Amino acid sequence: MPVAEISIIPIGTGSTSLSDFVAEAVKVISKSGLKYELTAMGTNVEGTLAEILSLTQEVHQAALRMGAQRVLTTVKIDDRKDKELTLKGKVEAVRKKIA
Repeated sequence: MPVAEISIIPIGTGSTSLSDFVAEAVKVISKSGLKYELTAMGTNVEGTLAEILSLTQEVHQAALRMGAQRVLTTVKIDDRKDKELTLKGKVEAVRKKIA
């Protein structure tokens, strides 16, 4: 199953604060039913490729509905076929190597 990081940057909001937009994005993500982790610079999600791409579109459109004049959305997708991916597993693999 793919994992991804989704990040939005709303532009033309009249403020340098982005937390209202991030909060709305996380609400959309939480309603999706996908497993997710909020980080300081984006939100990581687990799901099928179709679910991730659909969710990315929903989050992007939510920022526009909130009044952003422009939205820059980035998505990084890690999709392996040789083994199962999970958010927890990716972190644990690195922690084992630095322990």
